[in-house]
Amino acid sequence: MKIVVLDGYTLNPGDLNWDPLRRLGDCVVYDRTGAEEVVERAGGADVVLTNKTVLDRKVITELPRLKYIGVLATGYNVVDVAYAAARGIPVTNVPDYSSPSVAQMVFALLLELTNRVGHHSQTVFEGRWSQSSDFCYWDFPVIELYGLTMGIVGYGRIGRAVGNLAQAFGMKILVHTKTVPPIMPAGIIPCDLGTLFCDSDVISLHCPLSQETKGLVDAERLDMMKPSAYLINTSRGELVVEEALANALNRGRIAGAGLDVLPKEPPDPNCSLFNANNLYITPHIAWASRSARNRLMHTAVSNLEAFLEGRDQNVIGTGNAS
Repeated sequence: MKIVVLDGYTLNPGDLNWDPLRRLGDCVVYDRTGAEEVVERAGGADVVLTNKTVLDRKVITELPRLKYIGVLATGYNVVDVAYAAARGIPVTNVPDYSSPSVAQMVFALLLELTNRVGHHSQTVFEGRWSQSSDFCYWDFPVIELYGLTMGIVGYGRIGRAVGNLAQAFGMKILVHTKTVPPIMPAGIIPCDLGTLFCDSDVISLHCPLSQETKGLVDAERLDMMKPSAYLINTSRGELVVEEALANALNRGRIAGAGLDVLPKEPPDPNCSLFNANNLYITPHIAWASRSARNRLMHTAVSNLEAFLEGRDQNVIGTGNAS
């Protein structure tokens, strides 16, 4: 059996081990694969693993030996799942590997906005504290999270992890979710989207990208937010209308934002958000802790092992996401 990994570098830049996958067959790992290289590299493969390399209908048609597609991520929009299913090719993903890491990044971004640790540390090393007339100084208001309201859009695994951390900080929790669990944890209040945007001091996005959620945070919803509120997006870049957020930040309509994702990745050098006020952007690294990537690798191998044993595990569209 021939296994081809089309873009393995982001999962494993050298600190993990492909040996568990190599034990399952003749395995070739490419760091990156351009669109024009996919068919040549995967042409003789029985199994193809991809993270962001697109496997659309045209490509799948040109891979006659293909029996299995594994997505090295949770999102699977890079694969034409319906066409693969019509060809009898199961597609798997890894639905839960990064929740603790992503939740941690939410608060890393939020705490930078509320405490400005990086800025104040830099001023100390520049000599300002040594020259200060007082024992302390601050250039921005220091905001306490205790008692503030966190609005979570999407209450899946990551949303729940964020809610747990928010409660540990003593925050109140509002949640908007497509499917409300029959029993909500104590202190978690479900609400409509309008209420969440109006009443939250912090809004954190954790919903998948779909036709319904694309552009969810537009000018109208940003205008609903408190002027003192913060927006955090570690989910999908296209949930937020880029120009609308830049405008809201630059006119002080909201207090700040923290983004780990953008509509286009990598972004254009002239991205409008690069000139926005009170904004932190990280390069889509919330998922990338070694612990999370190790879990991803383990589950991807386990998915393939299940397929070879005739079992469905995390097969998209079967309802069996064990």
